[in-house]
Amino acid sequence: MHDDEGLRARLIRIGGELVDRDGPSAVSLREIARSAGVSHGAPRRYFPTHLELLSAIAREGYADLTAAANAALADTSGAPRARIATLAHMYLDFAATHRGRYELMFRHDLLASDHLRLRDTSLPLFQLLTGLVAQARPQSHPPAEVVAGALWANLHGIAQLSQWGSLPLATGTAEPDALLDAALAAHLGPAA
Repeated sequence: MHDDEGLRARLIRIGGELVDRDGPSAVSLREIARSAGVSHGAPRRYFPTHLELLSAIAREGYADLTAAANAALADTSGAPRARIATLAHMYLDFAATHRGRYELMFRHDLLASDHLRLRDTSLPLFQLLTGLVAQARPQSHPPAEVVAGALWANLHGIAQLSQWGSLPLATGTAEPDALLDAALAAHLGPAA
C-alpha cells in the first residue's frame, strides 16, 4: 500500500511538472506514465480518467498555493493592508512561476466536475483574503466578501494578462508592482 501511495504522489508531482513546462492541454496520462517510468496503464489504477488526474494536480496546486500564502504571511506582521499586499505579491509570483498549474487550477471544467472537491480546496485561501479585507475595511460597503472577490478577480486578471503579454502593451509597463498598487488602492482605498 505504501508503494501505491508513493506512485500516486509521484504521478501527481510529475504531472504538475509537465503541466508547468508544457501546459495543461499538452499533458496526457501516457506522457505522465512515461516520465514516471511506469507502464502507460499504471496511472489508470489511481486516475480512471485524464480529468481526474488533472484534478489531482490542480488540488496539489491549491495546497502549494495555500502553503506559500501561509509561509508569506507568517513572515509578515502589521497592518492588514500590508498583509494583503504580501498575499497579493505571493499570488502573482505563484502564477508566474507555476503557469501551467495556475491555469489548470482555475479551469471551469475541473471546478464544475467537482473531482476531489476542488472548490472546497480553494475556499480557505479566499476566506483568508476576506478576513484580511474585513480587517482593513471594518465598516465597508460592499461587504468584505465582495471586495475580496473583486480584488481576487483583479489579481487573477493581472496574472493572466501578464502571462499573455497584454498588460505591457496596454499600460506601457511590465511592472506588476505598479499594477498591484493600483489594484489595492482601487479595492481598499488609498494607502495611509
